Amino acid sequence: MIPETEIALRLLLAAVLGAAVGFERERDNQPAGLRTHMILVIGATLAMILSINVAAEHDGDPARLAAQVISGIGFLGAGAILRFGFNVKGLTTATTLWSMAIVGLAVGYGYYLISIGATILMLITLTLLNILEKKFV
Repeated sequence: MIPETEIALRLLLAAVLGAAVGFERERDNQPAGLRTHMILVIGATLAMILSINVAAEHDGDPARLAAQVISGIGFLGAGAILRFGFNVKGLTTATTLWSMAIVGLAVGYGYYLISIGATILMLITLTLLNILEKKFV
């Protein structure tokens, strides 16, 4: 069982990491921005915490509930993808939603440094490659 103070810390870290990527998406005028990413990561973190605690109490598999987050986020991501004639918009936002759900699961499991590192790597990818694409493509 995870102590309540640890749960609060994990949820707070999840909110901060979700806000970091959500702010970047919001700045880029994407449909899923700050609030969406924050809520998504908090929810994924809570799902992982519940998975761990329920499995500990009932001698079960902690991955069962958390695994449903991965497939469930696919529906949310699909809603972020829009088609305009021959162009498709929203793929990057859909992938950030899916990736941040995984970050939320990692935070929920207690992998703080890995979660922070993955979020930083995503932010670098989103910002740096956006600059390079605008300059060279």
